Amino acid sequence: MKSYVLALDQGTTSSRALLFDCTGKVIALTQREFPQYFPAPGLVEHDANEIWRSQLAVARQVMQEANVAASEVAALGIANQRETTVVWDRASGEPVHNAIVWQDRRTARRCEELRRAGKEAAVHARTGLLLDPYFSASKLEWLLENVPGLRRRGERGELAFGTVDSWLAFKLCGRHVTDPSNAARTLLFDIHKCAWDDELLALFNVPRSMLAEVVPTSGVVGDIDPSLLGGSIPLASLAGDQQAACFGQACLSPGMAKNTYGTGCFMLMNTGLQPVDSKHQLLSSIAWTREGDAHAARPRYVLEGSVFTAGAVVQWLRDGLGLIASSPDVEPLAASVPDSAGVYFVPAFTGLGAPYWDADARGAIVGLTRGSTGAHIARAALESIAYQSAELLLAMQQDADMPIAELRVDGGAARNNFLMQFQANLSGLPVVRPAITETTAAGAAYLAGLATGIWAEEAQVAEMWKQEKRFFPEWEPARRSERMHDWRAAVKRTRSE
Repeated sequence: MKSYVLALDQGTTSSRALLFDCTGKVIALTQREFPQYFPAPGLVEHDANEIWRSQLAVARQVMQEANVAASEVAALGIANQRETTVVWDRASGEPVHNAIVWQDRRTARRCEELRRAGKEAAVHARTGLLLDPYFSASKLEWLLENVPGLRRRGERGELAFGTVDSWLAFKLCGRHVTDPSNAARTLLFDIHKCAWDDELLALFNVPRSMLAEVVPTSGVVGDIDPSLLGGSIPLASLAGDQQAACFGQACLSPGMAKNTYGTGCFMLMNTGLQPVDSKHQLLSSIAWTREGDAHAARPRYVLEGSVFTAGAVVQWLRDGLGLIASSPDVEPLAASVPDSAGVYFVPAFTGLGAPYWDADARGAIVGLTRGSTGAHIARAALESIAYQSAELLLAMQQDADMPIAELRVDGGAARNNFLMQFQANLSGLPVVRPAITETTAAGAAYLAGLATGIWAEEAQVAEMWKQEKRFFPEWEPARRSERMHDWRAAVKRTRSE
């Protein structure tokens, strides 16, 4: 009986594998970190082969630990770090250079040149994105221009470009594919036509022959090589990690939103069958497509906002200031004072994300007095995560012109009860933490299971989602408005303008 789904959650610092049963329960989980490479300030790279080896190892390990054979696994799904750029030789299957990671800023000057040339409006209209090194296109262009012989080989059709989903699919079943949720993050994909765009390819000097075939997010790509996991398993979903988390949180209807609290925060709101043109510098992307009838196959869209520094501010309190010995210590320290005593912490260590997109902004702690203590700073640091997220939530509601009933949350910092209650107070919405917090992997599993008949319809996914705790807002609107006003005044002090 094929009653399990294997999910590969390939992240920025580690590769994970999880086995889910047909009720959506996590049966086993394994994780393995892999090296990060920093050739120069602002440059971040991965060895694509090390990604592959770590991901294969944890997949084998999780099946072994759960004592589950390949013959019992109905499908394999992939969720992956987005935008990271891999180029490999089609014949040998070997990468031609280290992968350039989404965090890498080496193409900032190139993106600025394109903005000054007036290209951003047209790019945004097609892709829903901004001209930023964050996305894949300028990274790929850099490789073609700076690695000797690469452009010539690319133009001859010898090379394949892909994000990490493409790389893993190629290694698993030999196909060069991607899905719309990942393609939509490259700056080369028209999210309205759901197709690669020739004008964008020309803008970034990318040969079309390097691009992957675009397949549904949820749909059988092919059978993986039986020698890898002891038997043949259908590869049945590919999804960018944040879109996978959105599906895993069962945000399946327009107006539903989730926020992932990690090193940064990623908030996604389901906008249904139409992309929303943001007036607040949020990003529009494709959430997922599903194999099936015409309705299921139509793209679902999301609005997305990113907070660059969220959980990282707690790490800085620990490693930079020595204010706490371990990250969990921040919650009791912050809760030891009734409020921040007017202290606001804007953690713009690497600039500000949405809705500001100010790469030159820098962090600041404002409102300090002789009465300020480490507890006030710790509280202000935690509060900063909620303030940044509240700005995204407000922008989404204004852009999409649809109400949000609740905010579903996941990620490491979502375990912090103080932070979640403050988020509810500040947002004026219930904040809901699920029983299964492995939402990224769950999304990959659900999408794969739907493609292979483990689950028949999305309604079953919604039924499997269960609440662990709900935080209700306790503040009056006037108090929320006053605190947000003071937060924005603090942000203004950090801006480069």
